[in-house]
Amino acid sequence: MTRAKYTSSDVDLMARMMRAEAEGEGKLGMLYVGNVIVNRLVANCLDFKGLRTIPQVIYQVQGGNYSFEAVQKGNVFYQRARGIERRLAEQNLKHWRQHPARYALWYFNPYAPCPPTWYDQPHTGQFKDHCFYEPKPGTCDSVYRG
Repeated sequence: MTRAKYTSSDVDLMARMMRAEAEGEGKLGMLYVGNVIVNRLVANCLDFKGLRTIPQVIYQVQGGNYSFEAVQKGNVFYQRARGIERRLAEQNLKHWRQHPARYALWYFNPYAPCPPTWYDQPHTGQFKDHCFYEPKPGTCDSVYRG
């Protein structure tokens, strides 16, 4: 059973985002970023209410800026998706979830130690340079399903 409905173009877009955000952190780092993308898609809570498609997640604007830095800055995001990233994106969309991003809705690279909370959300762990955060208990139960 897949975690979310998707098309081939969704896979391409998600693969480009995973590569742009975490290529330097290898396959596992890209999978963690993919977890956050799919979690935002299925969550329908907090800042992610009403997101129903991968493009809506990727191009979401919050506070006047795109949610993902790679969309703002361009960089690798505007290159074609490669086969490896496409396969990783499909893994995320179908089933793959793992700690510390298993239920995470946010991540960022603080260029310093991970703070214990980020926008009042608890830190769940770190992988290489990225810190991951999931919603506080009772604020987004839908992210824990599927």
